[in-house]
Amino acid sequence: MKASELRDKTVLELNDQLKNLKAELFNLRFQHAINQLDNPMRIKAVKKDIARVKTVLRAMELADGSES
Repeated sequence: MKASELRDKTVLELNDQLKNLKAELFNLRFQHAINQLDNPMRIKAVKKDIARVKTVLRAMELADGSES
């Protein structure tokens, strides 16, 4: 997922995506704990996606604050 794709989404869509990514990360960690994880690099990718979503949300928050 690219940051440019995230910037086109609304805040509600980003919050929903963040919730889904956190749930996916939880499931991946659980699978890793019981040795059923096929691709351990997926955990790293999901963490980076979470960080991207949070960064875009924060940028939107700051942009809204500066307009007021």
